[in-house]
Amino acid sequence: MKAVRIYLSLVMLAGLGAAQERWEVTVDGRDRWKDTGITVEAGDLLRFQATGKLQFTDAGGESGPEGLARGWRDLIAALPLNDHGRGALIGRVGDREAARPFLVGEQRESRMIVGGNLWLGTNQNRGSSARGSYTVVIERLSRGNPGIQSFSGPLPAIRAEDWKKIPYRVVDPDGTEGDLVNFLMFGREDQIKNALLSMGWVMVDRTIKDTILRGALGTFSKQAYLTIPMSPLMVFDRVQDYGWAHSDPVMTVAERHHFRMWKAPFTDTLGGEVWVGAGTHDVGFDRDQRNGKITHRIDPNVDGERDYIGESLKLSGQVVKLELHEREKKITEAKTAHGQEIFSDGKLLLIYLKPDETDVSSGFGDVFCTVLAKNNPDGGKWGACGEYLQKAGKANVKLPDLKNNYRLLVIPGIMNTCIADIPAYAQAREHLEKEYGLTSQILSVPNDGSESNAKLIAEHIVKEMSGEDKRPFIVLGYSKGTPDLQVMLATAPEARKHVAAFVSVAGASGGSPIADSIPGMVEKYGGQTNKATCKGDMTQGMNSLRRDVRQRFLSTYPHPFVPTYSLPAVLTEEQMKAGGALSTNAILSTHDRFHDGQVLKSDATIPESKYLGTALGDHLGVALAFDTAKGGPATFPRAALLEAALRFVMEDLEKEGKGSTVAPPAATAKPAEGSGWSQGWGQKP
Repeated sequence: MKAVRIYLSLVMLAGLGAAQERWEVTVDGRDRWKDTGITVEAGDLLRFQATGKLQFTDAGGESGPEGLARGWRDLIAALPLNDHGRGALIGRVGDREAARPFLVGEQRESRMIVGGNLWLGTNQNRGSSARGSYTVVIERLSRGNPGIQSFSGPLPAIRAEDWKKIPYRVVDPDGTEGDLVNFLMFGREDQIKNALLSMGWVMVDRTIKDTILRGALGTFSKQAYLTIPMSPLMVFDRVQDYGWAHSDPVMTVAERHHFRMWKAPFTDTLGGEVWVGAGTHDVGFDRDQRNGKITHRIDPNVDGERDYIGESLKLSGQVVKLELHEREKKITEAKTAHGQEIFSDGKLLLIYLKPDETDVSSGFGDVFCTVLAKNNPDGGKWGACGEYLQKAGKANVKLPDLKNNYRLLVIPGIMNTCIADIPAYAQAREHLEKEYGLTSQILSVPNDGSESNAKLIAEHIVKEMSGEDKRPFIVLGYSKGTPDLQVMLATAPEARKHVAAFVSVAGASGGSPIADSIPGMVEKYGGQTNKATCKGDMTQGMNSLRRDVRQRFLSTYPHPFVPTYSLPAVLTEEQMKAGGALSTNAILSTHDRFHDGQVLKSDATIPESKYLGTALGDHLGVALAFDTAKGGPATFPRAALLEAALRFVMEDLEKEGKGSTVAPPAATAKPAEGSGWSQGWGQKP
């Protein structure tokens, strides 16, 4: 290929060793997609660097590989990557319709999720073109394992009596039969949601009220038209639990892939969750034959959408098998609830997600519940463990050792300098030092962007490691502390090598819709802060919490650099009801009902991290003592949560063979009387 020049010479990359192969590819602005001729395997680590300019005839200014900012003129145009600029350099693996594009931009380093031919293109819709080109250098830094997605364990199945409970068709609220039930998914709810989000699917609003609230209080999204509510349809005598939509990278609102899904009222043969789905592809507008109103017209070949959904999930790297199932009854022709004819081979697609090895919530639940019941580091009286952790465990297990060959470094959230008298986990850290001699620090970073704060964190770690104490850090990020730490780990290898593990609690890894819409965090804290102590630029800090900013970071650095653990939080039903119609609770509920009042649970779960579980509390309560500062009782056992997380993570590092053997420099602290602990004790911070 003339546009591809292959260099077999080895290229040294700072901190990464030699590239195995190197290519240079030219992407013309007139080409939406170009096959580079490069074959990648799942697990390959690639590095991209791009230069060049494009000029669109209908847009002012030149576009670099990062793309042009999108304005109102093309706001509802469906680009391959709606969250990124027009003309941005993008890539994908394979030329299948369901292949999910990813941002390349000026520079990207990423591990391939699936194997196939590597394609590069420009982020533009059909009918658009530009003058100019990009020159892209691609380097394969290491090879993956072609069998990385293989799975040899047992697959779940549906019991004979449960097959009879799965309907063949959905019904509308009046009982009129509609779309075919055409697929089943086997997998945990969070795992399915994260796989869909990673492939560009968006969660559809539940009501028009949600659409209005999201639009009125938020920045109008490039994908807002995708979230327009679907009509309520019934399976298992209830409306869909979720509606999902995925834009065609073509023209406008008239076209979208979409499906509804319902959690089955039974489990599979392995005890896992079963999800029933009905998918169709909107291709235009039609008239509803029941009432004459305008509705979407769907592709009558509904099997195409069924297969698209399965292929899309497969390309997420989370699916181990797709299988067509012949049901006892075969429906090949039918009419939807609004009267449109549809055709099918009558088969049901079974989608098996791989066992979720990242879900360690059962083990963590045991540790947390035992710490709460036996040690009670918060003091006072507490309710049942299940009131504070979504997946409560046993309360009588042998606790893992709280080893003293690590140091704890806490990075708090935005506005932490404004509330310096209520530092994150203050009582918890004091307890760990007093009882077990655990060395801990909190680094109060300013209200600046994550890139700026990441440099401060890296400098602090490097400086600490230059002293006598050589123990590695377990770093904990709370709220915005999580993205600050993620940027540090990605960009500061000299500090990263001293980090044994990263724990995120209610962390805004994926950003927050609040930062996209109103200064909700500022208002939330506003009446309780001493503004004279605030440090940094709040505008930069809030901008770095925007979802597009954080999602862009995650697309550039999709894999954790150290053992990583996520502990999101969600509001209880009582907490959810608190606040008015314009509260942050209401805004976030338009995106997903699982959130902590500031961050969505899905955004607080770092991709590829180990999932510790979900705390049942609000964003503030799981880390900050606002409740006791006001003279009231503590509403969440924060000290128990931190102690349990550290115990679990330390033991997990030992199991994985990544545990530290570095001893503290001096045994200056000792356990409190009656603590029952006998390990070594480290120096105070």
